Amino acid sequence: KQWYQRRVAITAGIAKKVEITSLPQLVALFHSFVGAAACLTCIATYIHDFPHLATLGNVAVLKTAIMLGTYIGGVTVTGSLVAYGKLDGKLSSAALLLPGRHAINLSLLAANIGCMGYFFNAPSMAAGVGMLSAITAGSGIMGYTLTAAIGGADMPVVITVLNSYSGWALCAEGFMLNNSLMTIVGSLIGSSGAILSYIMCKAMNRSLPNVILGGFGTSSTGTGEAMAIEGTHTEIMTDGVVDALVNAKNVIVVPGYGLCAARAQYPVAEIADLLTKKGINFRFGIHPVAGRMPGQLNVLLAEAGVPYDIVLEMDELNDDFPDTDVVLVIGANDTVNSAAEDDPNSIIAGMPVLRVWKAGHTIVMKRSLGVGYAAVDNPVFFKPNTSMYLGDAKKQCDALLEGLKRHYGE
Repeated sequence: KQWYQRRVAITAGIAKKVEITSLPQLVALFHSFVGAAACLTCIATYIHDFPHLATLGNVAVLKTAIMLGTYIGGVTVTGSLVAYGKLDGKLSSAALLLPGRHAINLSLLAANIGCMGYFFNAPSMAAGVGMLSAITAGSGIMGYTLTAAIGGADMPVVITVLNSYSGWALCAEGFMLNNSLMTIVGSLIGSSGAILSYIMCKAMNRSLPNVILGGFGTSSTGTGEAMAIEGTHTEIMTDGVVDALVNAKNVIVVPGYGLCAARAQYPVAEIADLLTKKGINFRFGIHPVAGRMPGQLNVLLAEAGVPYDIVLEMDELNDDFPDTDVVLVIGANDTVNSAAEDDPNSIIAGMPVLRVWKAGHTIVMKRSLGVGYAAVDNPVFFKPNTSMYLGDAKKQCDALLEGLKRHYGE
């Protein structure tokens, strides 16, 4: 009991120290613990129950649960560690495309199936433990090769998939230990993670196998060359943004991961409160895959005190952009890229995006004109109604807030 309490205290202490901007990394790291626990529990259970296997009536169910728990746990632990490394910047976010990676993964899968078959009829404890160890190693390598081949732009989906894996590993443990609570909770986590993964893939116009196998492009991407982007961008300074906001009647803010990275949610929340009190219809538009994990931006805005009723999903306000005076894009890129609708040969062709370019005035707040995680240039930056407000999002939002307060005499 004391050891359990200490573990709870340690986990709670870690969670309290982690900022909301680092939640994706924390979730990925905790998933790896679930995978490691599944592997160790399965091997320990097999060693403990081996002397009594001959007398058990459900030995086939037990061995199946042990095999699946070990395999899923192995994939989860290494896959989660790679995801953690990519999210935390310790590993490159670029996809690692090994030569013949699909053949490698198929070979690993076949080897794991072979080990499972031998384990089912293992003549001794040593042979059984050896096969479980081989399954752990093979699935661990497979978890690495699968996740390393996925680029940073798809990390939100990877997080939900790993969440699903951890749930199914827990479910297998429940069968193995004859624990109904673990089985039920694992099933809920596994199925909810799978459903969320499907929803997010649909939001990117991608299939789940395409993401998991490190694919590129959407189901609508053509075979030709992507359109070249022409024109020059127009920059705007703080005073110009302030003037645009105070003279607007309808304003939509579209945040992206840049808002999280800069920790700019607090000044943005104050700007929203100030302009709302001045009678401006101020709303936020959130893309389903914005940020590094599902719901990250919603949580970030809620932490800063932004009312829930002005934070809307993409489908709820995408038709409102033509009637919007000013759109302020903060740290978003791929989720507002018009190439998704205008360029059939773009690798994001067909991906649902927020149509910010249809507003009267689109102001994009970014550090630079660089591409997003999908490595696709954004034509919106060069449209005549777009102004680039370049710089650190936190500093720019602080400057905007100060300018607005000065304008209103506050």
